[in-house]
Amino acid sequence: MKDNTKLIAAGRPHKRSAHPVNTPVERASTILFPTYDDYLEGARSINYGRLGTSSHRALEEAVTVLEGGFDTRLAPSGLAACNMSILAFVETGDHILVADTVYDPTRKFCERFLKRFGVETTFYNPTADKEDIAALMRPETTVIFAESPGSLTFDVQDLPALAEIAHGGDAVLIADNTWAAGYFSKPIALGADVSVQAATKYIVGHADCLVGTITSAHEEASRKIYMALLQLGSNVSADDAFLALRGMRTLSARLERHQENALDLAKWLAKRSEVARVIHPAIKGCPGHPIWKRDFSGSSGLFSAVLKPIELNALKAFFNALRLFGIGFSWGGFESLAVHVHPERHRTASPWTEDGPVIRFHAGLEDIDDMKADIDNAFAAMMQAQ
Repeated sequence: MKDNTKLIAAGRPHKRSAHPVNTPVERASTILFPTYDDYLEGARSINYGRLGTSSHRALEEAVTVLEGGFDTRLAPSGLAACNMSILAFVETGDHILVADTVYDPTRKFCERFLKRFGVETTFYNPTADKEDIAALMRPETTVIFAESPGSLTFDVQDLPALAEIAHGGDAVLIADNTWAAGYFSKPIALGADVSVQAATKYIVGHADCLVGTITSAHEEASRKIYMALLQLGSNVSADDAFLALRGMRTLSARLERHQENALDLAKWLAKRSEVARVIHPAIKGCPGHPIWKRDFSGSSGLFSAVLKPIELNALKAFFNALRLFGIGFSWGGFESLAVHVHPERHRTASPWTEDGPVIRFHAGLEDIDDMKADIDNAFAAMMQAQ
C-alpha cells in the first residue's frame, strides 16, 4: 500500500460482525483474565495498563507501518522519546555522538543528565564530511543521534553515511524524524536503527496533546527500547493515543497543505528587503538541498528566516503586530506560528555567525494571502519602530 492508504488502513479495529470505524478509547490500569491460560497469554500481549491497551497498540501499529519499522513504542512526549531511545543503548563509560543542531532539550539531557552517570557526549557538525564525523568515533561509542533537518537552522544530514559510520563501529543510529513526520522521509530505509518522532507535532496535528513515538528497525533494538521504557515506568494515556491516531488519518492531506503554504511563504519572504536569507531545505540553493532532494519526498511547514540586523524594539514591534501567527514554541498543528530563536546559544561544533535575528515560522493551514498580509503588516510595524 502507498502511504496515503496506510494512514487510513493501519491500526483499525479488528473486523467483527459490527465494529466502529475508529479504535475505541480503552482506559485501564488493571487487566482481568478469565482463565489461567488467558493470563499466560496476556503476559505476552496486553496485561497491565501501564504497558498499553488496544488504544496504544493501534497507534503503535499505524506508526510502525508508516515508518517501515519492526515495531513502535510510545513515550509521553517527543523529548521523552528522544531521551529514552538514547538511554536504551548506553551505560556508564560509553560515548555518544550527537548532532550539534539537535533539539536543545535533548542536547541538555546529554550535557547534564547523561554526564552525571558517566556517559560522554561529543557534538558533531552535522554538515561535516563523512570522514571528519567518522574520526570522532571511539571504541566505546554506542550511539550516533541525528536530527534531519536540524532544529532552528534545518541542516540536512546524510543518514546513509551516518548509518555506515555507526554500524562500522558497532553503534546504533537514532534519527529524530519529527520534521518529516514519518511521511516525507523514512530514516529506517536509509539505515537508521531507530526513528523517533514528537508525535505531538504533525501526527497529532491539533496542538492538543503530547505523545512521542520510537520505531525500531529490528528486534534487537526493539527489545532494548521496550526494556528502557518498562524500567523507567513510562506510559501514555489512552486518550492521547486515541487523539494521535485520529490525527494520523488526515496527516497526508494536512502535510500537503503545510508544504504548499510554507514553500510559497518562504519564497515570498526571500524577496523581502527585510530578510537576509531564508533557510528551507526544499528550496534550491539552501544548504543541504541536494541531500534533501535525494532522501525526502516532500517538506513540512517549518522553516526559518534570517532578518537583516534590527534593534530589539523593532523586533518586538514585528511580533506584537502579528494577528494570525501566534508566538509559540511548538509547531505541527493547524495554526501558524512564529518565534524568535537563538541558534548561537545551542551549538559548539558549528558556530552560528549570522548578524540578524532568526525567526522560525510554522506555516499553518490558513489562506496564504492572509498569512502574507499578516507578516507584511508586521514588517511595516517593525520598520516604523526602527
